[in-house]
Amino acid sequence: MKPLVDAEARRRIAEDLGATLVVEAAAGTGKTTALVERILSLLRTGAASLASGKNDLVAVTFTEKAAGEMKLRLRTEIERARQGLAEGAERDRLDHALEQLEAARIGTIHAFCADLLRERPVEARIDPLFEVAAEDEQERLYDDAFTSWFQATLARPSREVPGVTRVLRRATRERDQDGPRAALRKAGRNLVEQRDFPTPYEAPAFDRKGALDLVIEELKGLGDLASKGFPDSWLTKSLKEIGRVVWEIERREESGEPRDHDAAEAALRALARQRLWGWKGSGQFFNKAEGLLRQEVLDRRAKVKEDLDRTLDVADAELAAALCRELRGIVEEYERRKQKTGKLDFLDLLVLTRDLLADNDAVRAELQRRFGRLLVDEFQDTDPLQAEILFLLAADDPKESDPGRTRVVPGKLFLVGDPKQSIYRFRRADVSFYESIKKRLEKDGATTLQLTTSFRGAPSIQHFVNAAFEPLMPKRESDAVASQAEYVPLAPYRADPEGRPTIIGLPVPRPYGDYGKIVQWQIEESFPDAVGAFVDWLVTKSGWTITERGSDTPVPIRSQHVCLLFKRLQSFGADVTRPYVRALEARRVPHVLVGGRSFHEREEVIALRNALAAIEWPDDTFSVYATLHGPFFAIADDALLAFKHQQRHIHPLRKRDAAKLDDLTQPVADALDVLRRLHFERNRRSVADTIGQLLEATRAHAGVAIWPAGEQALGNILRVLDMARRFEQGAVTSFRGFVLRLEEDSERGGVNEAPVVEEGTDGVRIMTVHKAKGLEFPVVVLVDPTANATFREPSRFVDPARKLWAVPLCGASPKELLERRDEILQQDREEAHRLLYVATTRARELLVVPVVGDDRGDDENKSWLDPLTPVLYPVPEERRAARRAPGCPKLGDDSVFERPKNVERDAEWSVMPGLHRPSVGEHAIVIWDPHALALDAQDQAGLRHERVLKKGPAAAASEERHAAWKRARAETIERAAKPSVVLRTATEAKEDATEAGAPIEIVTTDAERRARPHGKRFGILVHAVLAAAPLDADEATLADVARIQGRLVAATEDEIAAARATAKAALAHPLLARARAAERVEREVDVILQEDDGTILEGIADLAFFERGAGWTVIDFKTDLALGDRRDAYARQIAIYARAIAAATGEEAHGVLLSV
Repeated sequence: MKPLVDAEARRRIAEDLGATLVVEAAAGTGKTTALVERILSLLRTGAASLASGKNDLVAVTFTEKAAGEMKLRLRTEIERARQGLAEGAERDRLDHALEQLEAARIGTIHAFCADLLRERPVEARIDPLFEVAAEDEQERLYDDAFTSWFQATLARPSREVPGVTRVLRRATRERDQDGPRAALRKAGRNLVEQRDFPTPYEAPAFDRKGALDLVIEELKGLGDLASKGFPDSWLTKSLKEIGRVVWEIERREESGEPRDHDAAEAALRALARQRLWGWKGSGQFFNKAEGLLRQEVLDRRAKVKEDLDRTLDVADAELAAALCRELRGIVEEYERRKQKTGKLDFLDLLVLTRDLLADNDAVRAELQRRFGRLLVDEFQDTDPLQAEILFLLAADDPKESDPGRTRVVPGKLFLVGDPKQSIYRFRRADVSFYESIKKRLEKDGATTLQLTTSFRGAPSIQHFVNAAFEPLMPKRESDAVASQAEYVPLAPYRADPEGRPTIIGLPVPRPYGDYGKIVQWQIEESFPDAVGAFVDWLVTKSGWTITERGSDTPVPIRSQHVCLLFKRLQSFGADVTRPYVRALEARRVPHVLVGGRSFHEREEVIALRNALAAIEWPDDTFSVYATLHGPFFAIADDALLAFKHQQRHIHPLRKRDAAKLDDLTQPVADALDVLRRLHFERNRRSVADTIGQLLEATRAHAGVAIWPAGEQALGNILRVLDMARRFEQGAVTSFRGFVLRLEEDSERGGVNEAPVVEEGTDGVRIMTVHKAKGLEFPVVVLVDPTANATFREPSRFVDPARKLWAVPLCGASPKELLERRDEILQQDREEAHRLLYVATTRARELLVVPVVGDDRGDDENKSWLDPLTPVLYPVPEERRAARRAPGCPKLGDDSVFERPKNVERDAEWSVMPGLHRPSVGEHAIVIWDPHALALDAQDQAGLRHERVLKKGPAAAASEERHAAWKRARAETIERAAKPSVVLRTATEAKEDATEAGAPIEIVTTDAERRARPHGKRFGILVHAVLAAAPLDADEATLADVARIQGRLVAATEDEIAAARATAKAALAHPLLARARAAERVEREVDVILQEDDGTILEGIADLAFFERGAGWTVIDFKTDLALGDRRDAYARQIAIYARAIAAATGEEAHGVLLSV
């Protein structure tokens, strides 16, 4: 094995344990391996432990998945290291590490902070039983807070909320139908997520009304020119439209009312967005008679547009400042609701932990002693708040509470990251902050190491990446903190695969629009089909092989080896991935969408929402029809029409004439019966159970599983079930509440699809670059070529020192952002370059990039892929000089599949398919031939379903096994429904005339019965006195016992006196005299008897005594005035007691019924 160019850096990582190191690890260089090696060295030498309570190490990862993988790799390395060690201290330390591994602090920064807060809730001043709100819980809390704020705001006078009023007056964009409420909701969400940066925006000194009046006059003068121009000129048309807008503004003032400047601003903003400002017309003159040149009018229009934009920008800055102030109520309401429910969100975890460490000297000192080593992965994605926590824990002075003034203990901090992969500025992690932290640590003695040997990509892919990005990330000439990373070239480790290309330019088949120009909408429509066809060819026909991670054995390319990488998943609310998904489905290529946010747009979720709405609201005809006609019941239109004609309705709850039903309409009736049953039972069972009943009744699991993306569809349905279970854990649990929540979520959108990707799961991966960060794939296809690199307006400005987070609110950019427009836009472009770097470095064996055969894509910032143009296209004079591409099918001579007749270019203009040397770089690239692809494939889903569902011998056998299973299941349920133990009291059993009886003796005392009280309370009192009084009690004792027991049952004086007399007569009876002389006496004794059929009888015998030679005598006291028709029942009861005692003692027993 050849030595690595960065071998010295890797040695220091593993051995230089006393130094603070900042490791910059390029893509694929094995940074996780380096991190694990350092942890292992710390454990072997005893420099740190995992969970001993002193000098423990903390490893911070970016995701929970990364933490799990790190633990597994660490366990493997510890086991491997132990095998080569003899007994001794080092072996003992590794044994101890294995025992502590599951308790080790290896996880995300949020999980680490949550653990610290649970340890110190009192010091942190939080609820000790707090819960971390999941993302959907946070969203629900925010929705409730926003709704409450919004309703209260609408009730306030407009003058108190001028910013909100202006937003509500604005027109909605055609492609964005969410409206001003959604814009306010999003703006409030921004403030909530950055509430630890509370600095308000500065309002500019601005006379809005005067500025708007001035620009309206300018526009009016411009519009007046329209009467002088040629009517058919596009320039004249633009001036007419400008004049019309001004006329609309002034028309509202004809009644004498003052100008509505809010409405005027909204109209001007809509005007400024129109495309008419680019309409130029043609010819030299605008009005030849007056000598008015067209260019003069264009210049005047441009000047007015400049004034209009400037005025609107300053108005926006004023609006942003007002909104920042007015929307603070949402933040306060959100905090109140979190506190009320005992929830913390992710930002709370960081803020509270930072405050705990900064404000409490004792806690800070104790944690500094406990955690001796801090190792941080993906440090380029760490934000200032997280860094403050790390610096407070790593400080050398326990008394220092300011994280900005701390000095790090040498060797305590180990940071791994790659500034070239910093793509989370929207989470406050940017290159400038990373560089400032690095320089601060270097000033305190830290060393920066570079890992450059990449074990991932083929060398030619690495050359491609180096050539593309080295010019975009140049070396810095000064020590000033920069906003862009310095490029460090990737160094190769393995050889290129032989016999096939590693970099392919995949042409857009039909890039031309109706007017013979290359247009974005045509690229968006035609490129997904090319991707689907190429992936299909790659997986089923190419015969190419790849090597997987951790193995050098070539394997054929399968669908799970391919990943389609997107910059975005949605554009103006539309799902960007759908055309690509349809192209794959049409060719039966399995696929998995990872992190897709079109959950509520999926067919199976829409069908389930419709079905739940039909169950809740059977009067909703549209929902009922959609459910019956949808994928769960799949009833055809002819059956529904026939049923409507027969029954005059399609309603689950209405009566119908069963005699009219036939083979065609019976399935409709059956389906309506299902909906009716579920409607009546929906509030008697859980929501999840109702959904489960629907799925079981329609066998939806089996039906959905055979869809083209069946695994994903089934996962989404099961996710709805999980959502229902979580919903029922909240305060509102009604079925209607859940249906309404689903509808609200669908209107808002942006819900992730169910994750179904596991190792080895079949299917092409579809994900964003952000989701793919940290992953690698044998084949990567970059898609969505029309996505812009950046937005036209600056994204955000962050000033940690001032606690200022400046972002556009409702489309209005604050003053702080506008003042730095050029600077922020440059940072946005730099981040777009880093995002593209991450995308290209995910590929291991094959990288596929979109190209347009007739266009080099030289227009700046037209696409996020434009920086790759120099390393994709040959120089113009060599575009027809293609060589044969090894391992590829025969390629033609035209890289454009179809051109309209009005296109002047022909095949000689396009880049010829084949092997090329690009303008920049030493690598080779193959431009594919779209004619070699099977384009325009039609979806064959219906035919496939027919083949899958067609009956055959195997299907018949399967149905028989299913029927047998159902029978066995029913029998099991029937058996299980019977109780294993039947328990009856003797009192209950005495009423059963079939209960076996036995001869009993009935005797009577001399007590007076007719004049004394009677009833249930008197009987309870007599029994209590006879149970409590000694068998030889005198009259005084009986009086005391009767008085005490009478109080317990609230008896009257007459009842107490009668009870005493009754007990006295009973104790004087010869039977009780025998009891006093008996060998053994039991009073109020519990008896249990198991019958032959398993029934268990239980009861309490009043008195039982044993006489040698005579056995047991069991006495039951009765206070009835006359036994009458209860005699037999009482006899059966005392017989049970006698049988039970006989069975328990093995002695004879007989019962005596003593009427007292």
